[in-house]
Amino acid sequence: MTQHILLTGGTGLIGRQLVKKFQGAYQITVLSRDPSRAQRLLGSEINYLTLDDLSSLEDVDVVINLAGEPIADKRWTDSQKQRICHSRWDITQKLVDLIKAAKNPPHTFISGSAIGVYGRQGDTVVTETFTDFHDEFSREVCQKWEDIAFQANEFCRVCILRTGVVLSEEGGALAKMLMPFRLGLGGPIGTGKQFMAWIHIEDMLNGIAFLIDSRSAQGVYNLTSPNPNTNHFFSLALARRLERPCIFKVPAFVLKTLMGESSDLVLHGQKVVPEKLLTEGFTFHYPELKDALKALDL
Repeated sequence: MTQHILLTGGTGLIGRQLVKKFQGAYQITVLSRDPSRAQRLLGSEINYLTLDDLSSLEDVDVVINLAGEPIADKRWTDSQKQRICHSRWDITQKLVDLIKAAKNPPHTFISGSAIGVYGRQGDTVVTETFTDFHDEFSREVCQKWEDIAFQANEFCRVCILRTGVVLSEEGGALAKMLMPFRLGLGGPIGTGKQFMAWIHIEDMLNGIAFLIDSRSAQGVYNLTSPNPNTNHFFSLALARRLERPCIFKVPAFVLKTLMGESSDLVLHGQKVVPEKLLTEGFTFHYPELKDALKALDL
């Protein structure tokens, strides 16, 4: 019998690609604030619901929860911080409450998070067992997001995706980097020494599929390449991929002026590695940055 997946965040970068990957293999329902827009983006062969329409998870086998206001698209005003937080926390709480209420709950709940939960960590190697988190906004958002999701632990298997920078030609952080590099104006940000933990979109999708299929998998997982790189290394690799120079630097004060507090996301970083995925047998198609960039249609 075909399994039924309920997906939130289906129109986002990862969600759109998940729908393509899983269509035909699973029955898919996308939860969206605007089902008509979602249908235009994703097609008419899947089901659509609003959060208000969702009253039960009795016939759902897997919930994949990726919904959330983009964290780096706008300055972090107090009101924007509230939107970032509650766009994640509220829908996750609703899903958890429905899992708890179900007589036949989903067997798996996969819920989003980000490596920002660790806060800035310099060049310290960060695995899933790391506990010395740095207290900042990204940590606050992700920690409560995870804590809410883990309320479902007594009722189904819970896997948390601590996601790094997803490399895709379809959008996301890489798309924002491309224009200055294409114009020959790209280069490292700040000192360039901060680490960027990244993952190719194909490995991201395969990682989620791996967690669905591996019924012993549970807890937090770093969804990042085994080989994080500094921002300076990343900038050089991207410039080579585009056959452009890499001679300009973006001073930290410029970024702080443009982005405010949210500039912390790119001026600081984490050297995150996916220890649990590797230990449990997942194989990355693109563990090295050069190969990951080469595989993208840039």
